[in-house]
Amino acid sequence: MALTRARRRERGIDYWPGFVDALSTLLLAIIFILSVFVIIQFFLSQEVTGKDTALARLNAQIAQLSELLSLEKTGKTTLEETLAQLRANLGAAEGERDRFKGLYESLGPGAAAAQGKVGELASALEIERRLSARAIAQVELLNQQIIALRKQLAALEGALELAEKKDKDAQTRIADLGSRLNLALAQRVQELSRYRSDFFGRLRAILGSRPDIRIVGDRFVFQSEVLFDTGSAGLRPEGLPEIDQLATALLELEKQIPSDIPWVLRVDGHTDIRPIAGPQFRSNWELSAGRAISVVQYLIGRGISPQRLVAAGFGEYQPLDIDRSEESFRRNRRIELKLTER
Repeated sequence: MALTRARRRERGIDYWPGFVDALSTLLLAIIFILSVFVIIQFFLSQEVTGKDTALARLNAQIAQLSELLSLEKTGKTTLEETLAQLRANLGAAEGERDRFKGLYESLGPGAAAAQGKVGELASALEIERRLSARAIAQVELLNQQIIALRKQLAALEGALELAEKKDKDAQTRIADLGSRLNLALAQRVQELSRYRSDFFGRLRAILGSRPDIRIVGDRFVFQSEVLFDTGSAGLRPEGLPEIDQLATALLELEKQIPSDIPWVLRVDGHTDIRPIAGPQFRSNWELSAGRAISVVQYLIGRGISPQRLVAAGFGEYQPLDIDRSEESFRRNRRIELKLTER
């Protein structure tokens, strides 16, 4: 009587695990897309950071040249003021010379003293002229230096504008690349989902409606008793026909999926929470991984490409049923097949 009730419970439709698995798959797909986008964003940000460093260096050079230009302008102003003062002194000296020359000519015999004064003034005038010529040369040199600095400043401003334009172009390319990447990933996920639906539909048609082989969410689930004896990772001969049918469907799928879609069939081994009690395996981790590897090796022997297969062991840490009944233990001992991205 109890056995009859257990079988009725088994045949009941359990929607909750499928719903949880579907949400988990959606979350994993979103995390994968975000991870790829973050990686690409990181490398592109490195390039933009390098350009920002170059822009900062150019701005520093422009500030330095502007400071030099300001100092040169200040020096030029000082020299121009000195030159104006020298010219004023020269004009005053020339006026004094002309005045004393007139006095000398008007004094006649008493002009000896005046002549000496005129000589002194002529010497002072010559000194003033030399100083004025030197100041003019310095001003000319400063003008040439200012012209050169202005050319350098113009070149740096042009380089800065070019760098800013490249930075804007890089930001535009980053945004465009992100959009195209998101679109491409979404298309790949949709294509893989379609092939996954076709694959599971084909398996469902091949294996029928056996209670120990079922679909839960996006995974095909074999109860461990179908394929393995208790505590063993060797495939039972009775379970090989089901694996052969799986291999046939997988070979057909491998021909249909485009080569640029990075898909794999992941084989997950699961156990119940009771510790393993045999000498061959030291833990449920090893037992679950050994069973997954056995299935993968058999599929490879049937012609499936090793690059399309992944074996994973989860031990007792991903249960479908948290109760501690014998029926819960049986449900948790399973092999799951999941068609997913690499």
